[in-house]
Parts: sequence; structure tokens; C-alpha cells
Amino acid sequence: MKYMILTYASQRDYDAMAGDPEGTPWSAEDFAAMHEFMTTLNQELAESGELVETRGLAAPVHTRRVGNRDGVPVVTDGPYAETQEVLAGYWIVECADFDRATEIAGRLAGCPGPAEITSTAVADVRPIADEAADLGM
Repeated sequence: MKYMILTYASQRDYDAMAGDPEGTPWSAEDFAAMHEFMTTLNQELAESGELVETRGLAAPVHTRRVGNRDGVPVVTDGPYAETQEVLAGYWIVECADFDRATEIAGRLAGCPGPAEITSTAVADVRPIADEAADLGM
């Protein structure tokens, strides 16, 4: 079974990664440690055969949300005032079961970073539906 593990960040986090850490708890050392952690995790998952794909997403300012108003598409550029957290990246893993996918996501709790960021960080784990029967309806 395949699972998607989703992680989140804020525009402020992306600004710090781009070299504008003002007003953020991030340091260059924090980003180096995070990069090393992610590289190691990804290598281990690739070696175990569980990693299908992983990607980080571009900053929220490069996002467009497409909605619908009376049957007409409405496009809004990001980031959005109504949200602080945005999808930052994902892993697709193929593993034995939901518990193993959850265990993999749980490893992200060990990712280094500023305490005010890591203490509230979450990852969502969702099964990937291969067919309508997998949707759980």
C-alpha cells in the first residue's frame, strides 16, 4: 500500500530559507542540520525500498488557489491571509501497512530546528487510493 506523508511550514519559514531570517527563529545552522536530517532519512527510505518519491514545494507566494464563483473559476495568488501553515513537502512511501507509514512519519519529530518550530510541527499520513473502493466511503 502507498501512503503520502505531508509536512507543513509557513511563508516566514520559506523567507528564512531564502536568506531573510529577520523575525524568525531559524539560523543557517538550523537549516544545515535540517537538510542533513532529511538527506539521511531519504537515503534510508530509498535503501529500504520504501521511498517512492519525495519533494519539497516552492514558497507559498508562488501558489495559486483556484475556486469557483457561480461556475466561473476564481484565481487567488498566495499566500492566504486565512492560513499560517501551508503544505511544504511530501513523501510517498510504499510499505507494509498504515502503522509502518506512521512510524516513518514519526521519525520527522526528530528533525532538528528551532524549538518554537519543532514543538508544533506535524505530519499527516494518508493512504493513497488506487481505486474508488479505497476511498473508504
